[in-house]
Amino acid sequence: MMTDGPMLAPVVALVAWTLLIQIWMYATRFPALRRKGISLKGRRGGKGTQLDGVLEDEVQWKAHNYNHLLEQPTLFYAIAISLALLGGDGFQLNVILAWAYVALRVVHSLIQTTTNIVRWRFLVFSLASLVLLALTLHAGMMLLHVHQ
Repeated sequence: MMTDGPMLAPVVALVAWTLLIQIWMYATRFPALRRKGISLKGRRGGKGTQLDGVLEDEVQWKAHNYNHLLEQPTLFYAIAISLALLGGDGFQLNVILAWAYVALRVVHSLIQTTTNIVRWRFLVFSLASLVLLALTLHAGMMLLHVHQ
């Protein structure tokens, strides 16, 4: 079954955003490592969080956000793809909610990578979580054949 994939477009968009954050993370982290005299040559692996307190907070915020984009959004990917496979992308509200989730995650990223004001980050994260919950409930209703 081929469709134009309205539920898949937000998935692709959020993956693209995550990759942009990854590029931004490297673009700020590598110069910061050089400024601190930290060489990667011969360095053994560890966790990026080991650089907390070593590199400037503003540099680490990008890395923290990149990690956050690999956490809860994985649930979004699963639900959005599930809805697409279940035919839930024919229900316009699901597509709107999926784009809302992506927009909220972008806003969350912009807050965390620039000002990192926790109150605003938490508010946006909470709103995104509610959107994800709505998408999950609708997917569950579709699986249980509960009529909308």
